Amino acid sequence: MTTFLKMHGLGNDFAVFDARNQSLALDAATARALADRRFGVGCDQVIVIERATNGADAFMRIYNSDGGEVESCGNAARCVARLLMDEKGANQIKLDTMGRALICKADGKNVSVDMGVPKLGWREIPMARETDTLSFPIAIAGSDFYPLTIATAVNVGNPHVILFVQDAEHAPVAELGPKIETHPLFPERTNVEFVSLIDKDKLRMRVWERGVGITMACGTGACATMVAAHRRGLVGHRAEIVLDGGSLDLEWGGEGKSVIMTGPWAQAYKGDVDLSALAR
Repeated sequence: MTTFLKMHGLGNDFAVFDARNQSLALDAATARALADRRFGVGCDQVIVIERATNGADAFMRIYNSDGGEVESCGNAARCVARLLMDEKGANQIKLDTMGRALICKADGKNVSVDMGVPKLGWREIPMARETDTLSFPIAIAGSDFYPLTIATAVNVGNPHVILFVQDAEHAPVAELGPKIETHPLFPERTNVEFVSLIDKDKLRMRVWERGVGITMACGTGACATMVAAHRRGLVGHRAEIVLDGGSLDLEWGGEGKSVIMTGPWAQAYKGDVDLSALAR
């Protein structure tokens, strides 16, 4: 049996495994089985904490519920950072990921994560052709909602497309999310955010996560939304992003500056699972 922690950040939930001192037989198929909400543990992402090789406190490996390994996850970073800070008796740790290394700090009951400098160039997103990432049209075949809409693209360790809509609360996330995720313009697929302005420096965001679907929260999506909204002149350097599961506080000083995300973390329970049986 292998011990894991069930954790979440605003309802974006994870099965977290510590592989720093044990071998872990976990591949894409096992991750899919773990993430299944009827036959497995049930989660949006499977997280594996590994030993770091570059001076960081740990490396965080991330599997989406479809079994695909991805670069970054802001909500999981807060959860894992809190575990490591408690373990080390520290107020700050460095967490490495496939996307980039993240500096995480205790902020009262919350955790703040320096998510790094966002990438804004079309090749960095990446996109299939030269594009003005601040504002570009995207045709969505078969859509009765937005057959042609204007989007913004940002990479914050993973790719995001942000659609500013009249009312994110009633946006057709389930209908349009998968079509945009797999649009030919995005060769590595993309996460998709539907965003509307609530008030000055307060935004409502709903998300379709690449390889997962609709989730209650997405930390990197909130970061990408902050960057896109500031670039479009909708918010200043700080904003509250309201997601289905709650709110995150975001700060971005502008081009060349890091995005800082602050929000809660939670542990739901500790359990054991037979990975070999699950894989079968």
